[in-house]
Amino acid sequence: MNLDELPYQIGLTLIEGIGDVNAKALLAYCGSASQVFKQKEAHLLKIPGIGSAWARSIVKSKDVLLRADEEIEFIQKYKIEPIFFTDAKYPTRLEYCSDSPVLLYYKGNANLNQEKIIGVVGTRRPSDYGKEKTEEFVSELKGSNILILSGLAYGVDVLAHKTALANELDTVGVVAHGLDRIYPQLHDKIAKRMIGQGGLLTDFMSGTNPDAVNFPKRNRIVAGLCDALVVIESKRGGGSLITATIANSYNKDVFAFPGRAGDVLAEGCNGLIKQNRAVLIENTADLLYAMQWNEEEKKVNKTKQVPLLLNLSEEEKKIIDVFTKKSSLHVDEICQNTEFTVSKISALLLQLEFSNVIKSRPGKMYELA
Repeated sequence: MNLDELPYQIGLTLIEGIGDVNAKALLAYCGSASQVFKQKEAHLLKIPGIGSAWARSIVKSKDVLLRADEEIEFIQKYKIEPIFFTDAKYPTRLEYCSDSPVLLYYKGNANLNQEKIIGVVGTRRPSDYGKEKTEEFVSELKGSNILILSGLAYGVDVLAHKTALANELDTVGVVAHGLDRIYPQLHDKIAKRMIGQGGLLTDFMSGTNPDAVNFPKRNRIVAGLCDALVVIESKRGGGSLITATIANSYNKDVFAFPGRAGDVLAEGCNGLIKQNRAVLIENTADLLYAMQWNEEEKKVNKTKQVPLLLNLSEEEKKIIDVFTKKSSLHVDEICQNTEFTVSKISALLLQLEFSNVIKSRPGKMYELA
């Protein structure tokens, strides 16, 4: 935590109308949050996307630093960790989402850059079938070292968190308000347990109420931070479908459990599957297989002799082309540049690695062999 820079980092998020996308543009051109506040209006006007109204707003926004000082007192008192976009701890998966938060507030002990992260979402009023599938799915991941991500809401969300805790899996709740409260309040005890086995994450400052407009913003973090999003049960138009739509836009793998035709609580999942926006799964093994996360399957594949590819497929060529811009790439960056999903990329990278075309490095990094 850079206490000299932190007031400006928080202040940047408080300038009216700027938002996360423009904030990142300002950082790219100015070099740091503190430099943004030191720029003259004429210089700010030269930055693409920053018009005269926003430039004036930035120049006249020095008072936001007073509110930033108040927030620093709060986060220090309650041991909350601010994670800025340029920090090493900032989740790599979110870096490749254009509208990801420029500043996160985190309280917990889980690694937000854990190797495998699954988002689990669904209706707030699940049926017995939905509850059963949620518990089965998460409990079968025990011992996998997979981080379970959800929104701490009623229903599927909180059940996913509880089941993760019971099965010794780290679980992070992304909330739509500041960390000075827990919503719904009924989940206060479970939230406190999660801080010791996962954590709570938000991009909202203290004093922010859980207003309806905040939940779609919260959903973009769930969608961007996971490798795979699983929709357990959802009505047509349910909030989980918003998360699925955002995950689709980020080229994330989306999975859904099917339900009975005509069942109101199945309309959302069935619709995702029917529209090819989600892959149908019936159990945990289906997802692990699709994501190439099945260790036994990997061992079988690695024992096979794979001939050297003299002619690359069009998809493989697309991946290799990405390396012409940069010699070393993170898997999420490859996904972003090729617009392939994580599962598709994993299969293609594995094939290219067997063929000695690329090499894998620690931290999900790849380079040409």
